[in-house]
Amino acid sequence: MAHLRILLHIRASGGGGAERVFAALANEFAARGHEVTLAVDLAIDADQLLPTVELVDLGPGHVRGVLRLARLIRRGRYDVLMSGVAVSNVKMTLAKVLSLQRVPLILSYHGFREYLTGRISAVAYYGLWALRPFADRFVCVSRALSQSLVDIWKAPAERTVCLYNPVALPAARVTAEDIAARPPVIGAVGRLSPEKGMDLLLEALARVKTPGASLSIGGDGPERRRLEAMIAELGLIGRVRLFGAINGPDLVFGAARVAVIPSRTEAFGMTTVEALAYGLPVVACDCDGPREILDDGRFGTLVPIDDADALAAAIDAALTAPADPAPGLVRADEFSLQRGVDAWEALLVDVVAERRR
Repeated sequence: MAHLRILLHIRASGGGGAERVFAALANEFAARGHEVTLAVDLAIDADQLLPTVELVDLGPGHVRGVLRLARLIRRGRYDVLMSGVAVSNVKMTLAKVLSLQRVPLILSYHGFREYLTGRISAVAYYGLWALRPFADRFVCVSRALSQSLVDIWKAPAERTVCLYNPVALPAARVTAEDIAARPPVIGAVGRLSPEKGMDLLLEALARVKTPGASLSIGGDGPERRRLEAMIAELGLIGRVRLFGAINGPDLVFGAARVAVIPSRTEAFGMTTVEALAYGLPVVACDCDGPREILDDGRFGTLVPIDDADALAAAIDAALTAPADPAPGLVRADEFSLQRGVDAWEALLVDVVAERRR
């Protein structure tokens, strides 16, 4: 495998799903002998990075960030550039143009609706036509997102590929009997924001009929106060635990009898893979990412989006008779860190080889 000098750019060195993916890629690339620089707008959880990963904190301000990226590209003699999430894709493209370097560029997309999160993010979608001449690949985290990027936003089909997020999986293996012996705890992990549907999950919990059923939620976000108010309004005090930000899903999924993914929209959904890897029966709203991971319901139960009654019924069924976890464990392995990094590394090598030819 060729030794590569790689420059990665994303908003932060930790935090959200895409940020965790890029930190994991940086670590794995460095462990495989590549020379890796991770440039971020905000350095958090930096202790999670290997010492061999060079972390560059660009600091606040998009203009300043673009200029610093351009200087990095000029001085670094990188073999390949790679960015993730909409705003970083725009900034990396501008930096490449300003650097006057002909280094190959890979832009990765992680959501269907990132264009709603800010003006610069909107440019990554509405202005994708302007990014096309400068990007060697457009990477999406699911087949559905790839199709959307091509059909709606006019990404070049021949340069648009799907690479699933690599997921660090737990080593523990459980049986259906192990899961059934647990208390009737429903587990959910995700940002407390409207698109993640935790409000829907609370409404469903109020309709769940299984005696003693409770809910554990890992994650934090702008919806926390609203969710706390809903817990009181629905009479769920004492039945719901909001853990806040957690370091990995073990605190929630390691003690749950069923995992629920109530998202209204999800391009991939790392927690869906993690739930399968913990041997849990998975109930998910029928949005693109979880549907793809669960193979249209083959590895879990899909219910209509925003249907609290259907969600409650599916939770009751899973709590009553947890399914054999073996098929889900095999499915989760398809999204493992090893396989994901292998695919990313192969893409980087191919792109660099194409440019050199």
